Amino acid sequence: MIQIGDTLISSDCLDQCFCCDLDLCHGICCAVGDAGAPLTECEEVDIRNSLSIITPLLTQKSRETIIKQGVSYIDSLGDLVTSLVDTGECVFAISDEKKCLQCAFQKLTLDTSKFLKPLSCHLYPIRVTQIGKAMALNYDRRPECQPAVAKGEKIGLPVYQFLRQPLIRLFGESWFHDLEQVVNSLTTEGYLRPINTPEQKSK
Repeated sequence: MIQIGDTLISSDCLDQCFCCDLDLCHGICCAVGDAGAPLTECEEVDIRNSLSIITPLLTQKSRETIIKQGVSYIDSLGDLVTSLVDTGECVFAISDEKKCLQCAFQKLTLDTSKFLKPLSCHLYPIRVTQIGKAMALNYDRRPECQPAVAKGEKIGLPVYQFLRQPLIRLFGESWFHDLEQVVNSLTTEGYLRPINTPEQKSK
């Protein structure tokens, strides 16, 4: 683990590669797992306040589920998470013309420029947990995401760079700049695995 301020980052987030490959995984992360996507209380409020524009994008089954149990529930670990339909998908998962699951919030972002996607989804495959006053960032490995690992290795894209936008959303530009400097230093010193781009690999 390395530390930047009150943030602890696993080395796997820095020297392992990842890049979603929806052509192969079909957005299965929206349909697997023991519970829905973690939410903050503020995110739940935003979702409920935005239901009038989100609901038309959802399936009939998702709309019925939201009517019966709401947009969220408390899972077995006591966390607030998005509701799931009876087949296991997040109620906010929708299918595109290629039968690939995508997030209704993501589509809403493209259509309205208002970003509503829960941060836990935006940050995946990094999971954030609170350890005292510190926030710990860990790489969550899933067999369903193996295509993303293969694609990330092919193009030389480490997890933290793949998640540049959501990490800046959470911690800010300055924090991410500090992270890049630390990664460069640790890689030069041999503490992290160097990741080469396709151009570097061909030399």
